[in-house]
Amino acid sequence: MQTLIKNIGLLAGVRETPCNLLRGEQMAQYNVLRDAWLVVEDGHISDYGSMPDYPIPAEMQMVIDAQGGAVFPSFCDSHTHIVYAGSREGEFADKIRGLSYEEIARRGGGILNSADRLHEASEDELYEQALRRIREIILKGTGAVEIKSGYGLNTKDELKMLRVIRRIKQTTPIKVIPTLLAAHAVARSYAGRQSDYVDMVCNEMIPAVGEEKLAFYVDVFCDRGFFTPDETQRMLEVAAKYGLRGKIHGQELADSGGVEVAVKCGALSVDHLESMTDRDIQLLKEAHLASLSSPEKAPLSSPEGDTNAAKAIEAPLGAVGEVSGPIPTALPGTSFFLSMPFAPARKIIDSGLPLALASDYNPGSTPSGDMKFIVSLACIKMHLQPAEALNAATVNSAAAMGLAGSYGSICRGAVANFFITDPMPGIDFLPYAYTTPLVRRVFLQGIEYR
Repeated sequence: MQTLIKNIGLLAGVRETPCNLLRGEQMAQYNVLRDAWLVVEDGHISDYGSMPDYPIPAEMQMVIDAQGGAVFPSFCDSHTHIVYAGSREGEFADKIRGLSYEEIARRGGGILNSADRLHEASEDELYEQALRRIREIILKGTGAVEIKSGYGLNTKDELKMLRVIRRIKQTTPIKVIPTLLAAHAVARSYAGRQSDYVDMVCNEMIPAVGEEKLAFYVDVFCDRGFFTPDETQRMLEVAAKYGLRGKIHGQELADSGGVEVAVKCGALSVDHLESMTDRDIQLLKEAHLASLSSPEKAPLSSPEGDTNAAKAIEAPLGAVGEVSGPIPTALPGTSFFLSMPFAPARKIIDSGLPLALASDYNPGSTPSGDMKFIVSLACIKMHLQPAEALNAATVNSAAAMGLAGSYGSICRGAVANFFITDPMPGIDFLPYAYTTPLVRRVFLQGIEYR
């Protein structure tokens, strides 16, 4: 059955052709159609236009009146840790008292604290807790999300997390991309034996995940006090043998070499970047220029086991089609919550690179998945124009999950993930009204989510 939405005050993020990735000046291009209508069929956008050309509703067609509200493509959140047990508000109080992220970790807090709690939780408990967070982000406008493991830190618990993520993927309408983050920290049982832990990740965890088809990507926390560039490269090279492309947490706490190893290993994205240098930007520019002149192909590996790219429109395209250089991904919510420097987003875009935005929703450093607020932070603290921030949180963040072209825009043939807001004068109002709950109705795969 078709769904026809009429009386749209402004239809935002309109594109005549699918958009894979926006770079530099392209990020300021954000098309809007005023006084519009939109047609959805079989979970995809089939057509749109201006109200003067409003089509006569057909039989068996559902008609929805937007009542002058805006329609935006759903946010795509390419970096979250939504599956976790409990909360860490005690560490929040420690931060207020002046303790740093690293000091809290040395005292037994941080990632290891979450690992202890996750070990005690059952899969059902983890699923129920995560489901509440999933509902929260959907109602705030997110339609596609990457969920990382990383609080297990042993094979059994990492697999437990990934099975919970798979269950979320199977039971909710949001698009879910699962990522193995076994190298989030060194487990307590391996204290003082980091090389042995890396051996275990390479020889046990990655093969187990690859064999069960539980993840699309493998992520590594390559930073000061965590994993070295050499260790990171080794783990990503093993992952590649199982068809799992790399992603990297890098340059958050220090100039750690994360961008360099991301380029060397062909990672899909490099995230955080609070300590990014001019040299990192130059490395990424060279990688993107090289990919534009000579795109390579990479094999697809998905939890469904579908290796035929022609049949895999719903699988990550970043593991199938043209491979760009690593997509720099900023997480302004982390900087806000931890009072850290913000990633140099303005410099990244001005250098001609793409930029993605994500929430980093997690219990310790960013307990929020509100992508509207992330867009506002990018404008207020990173000096992005609203159009640039919206593109970074939709088109480019979709690309950073391997969903380029299918998610993040209003385009014929794209997945019908969008939300209707209260009426607004223009797109700038969305980040301007940074705490106002503007999202009124949410649609995923063309069906209203309630």
